[in-house]
Amino acid sequence: MAACQHSNRQLPAIRPGAWQMTEYLPLLAGKRVALIVNQTSMIGTTHLVDTLLARGVKVVALFAPEHGIRGNADAGEKIADSTDPQTGIPIISLYGRHRQPTATDLENVDIVVFDIQDVGVRFYTYISTLHLVMEACARNGKPLLVLDRPNPNGHYVAGPVLDTAYASFVGMHPVPVVYGLTIGELATMINGEGWLNSPACDLHVIKIANYTHDSSYVLPVKPSPNLPNARAVELYPSLCFFEPTVVSIGRGTTYPFQVIGYPDSTMGDFSFTPRSIPGMSKYPKHQDVTCYGQDLRQGPPTPFTLTYLVDWYQRLALDSAFFTSNSFFDKLAGSDRLRHRLQQGLSAEEIAAGWQTELQAYMAKRKKYLLYPDFNEQQP
Repeated sequence: MAACQHSNRQLPAIRPGAWQMTEYLPLLAGKRVALIVNQTSMIGTTHLVDTLLARGVKVVALFAPEHGIRGNADAGEKIADSTDPQTGIPIISLYGRHRQPTATDLENVDIVVFDIQDVGVRFYTYISTLHLVMEACARNGKPLLVLDRPNPNGHYVAGPVLDTAYASFVGMHPVPVVYGLTIGELATMINGEGWLNSPACDLHVIKIANYTHDSSYVLPVKPSPNLPNARAVELYPSLCFFEPTVVSIGRGTTYPFQVIGYPDSTMGDFSFTPRSIPGMSKYPKHQDVTCYGQDLRQGPPTPFTLTYLVDWYQRLALDSAFFTSNSFFDKLAGSDRLRHRLQQGLSAEEIAAGWQTELQAYMAKRKKYLLYPDFNEQQP
C-alpha cells in the first residue's frame, strides 16, 4: 500500500469548488444550465440549485444519480423522472431507465454542471455517473463544469487495481479501490487517459480552495443513506467487500458500515439485529435476525485493509458458500483474483503483496493529474 501519515491538521477555510462563485458564474451567464446534484451539493446551508437561481442562472434541468436528488433512496433503488417540488425544474433520472443523459435530455442545454460529493472509493457509483455524463457531453458537444470537492479518503492510495475485463457500474476505471484523487482530478484522469467511449470531454474543473491531499476533511452532509458519518466513510472501502457475502455490515441499523456480524453467537459478544429502514435499507441482509460480531465504531483511524475480510472468511469456514454472488464480488474487487486467493487460504499481507506492482504503476500515473499538493508517499 502506498500511503501517508494522515495529518490531523485542518487547513484553514477549505472551500469546495461550488463556493468559488466568482470563478464559474461568468461561465454560466446567459446559458441554459443542467445540474447533476444531490443532497451534498451545498454552499454553506444553501443548495447549489437555490444559490444559482437566486443569482439569475437559468437552470433548465436537474439530473438525479443513485439515491436521488435528496439522497433518500436505497442503494440500487431505481429513481423515477419527476419534478423538483421546490423549484418546478424537471428532474431526469440517471439511475432508472438509463444511466446517461440522452441527446434529447441535452438538446436544450448549453452547459452541464457536476457537483456531487465523492468518497474516493472505486465502487462508489457517483464516479460512474460522472464518467457517463462526460461521455454524453462529449458526444453532444456540451461543456462540462465540475465543481470539485474534498476527498475524505484522499490522503492515501490502496487496494487492487481494477482489470477492465471486470468493468461495471461499480467500477469503470483501472484504478485501485482507494484512488487518492478528488472527483475533479479523477475527471481529468478519465479524460487524459482516453477512458471515455467518446472523444475527450470539454472539461473545466473549479478547484477547492486551501486543500491538499494531507487535509483532514469531515463531510458536512452524509454522501448517501448508508454512509452516515466519518467512521462509515473511513471503513467503507474495507467493508464493502462483505456486501455479496453472508456477512452483514450493519445495513438495517443506524450504524451501517461500522459493524460486522453473522447469525452465530460464537462470532463475537457484540450483537445487532437488522431491521427494515425505509430510505436506508428496506430489505437488509438477515432482517429481524440477531447477528453477532464486531463493533468498529470506536478506535484509531482505519485505512483500507483486508484483515476483516480474511478473518471472517476463515472463521466462518464456509468456503464458496461465504459468497452470495461471485460475479458481484469480483466486480467490487476488480477481478477474480481476490476471491480465489481467499479460497486458497492466503493471509491479508500475502494477498496485498500480489497487487503492489500495479499499485505503484498507478501511483506514477496519478501524479500527472494532481491539482493539489500531494501527501508524503511512504512505503509500508
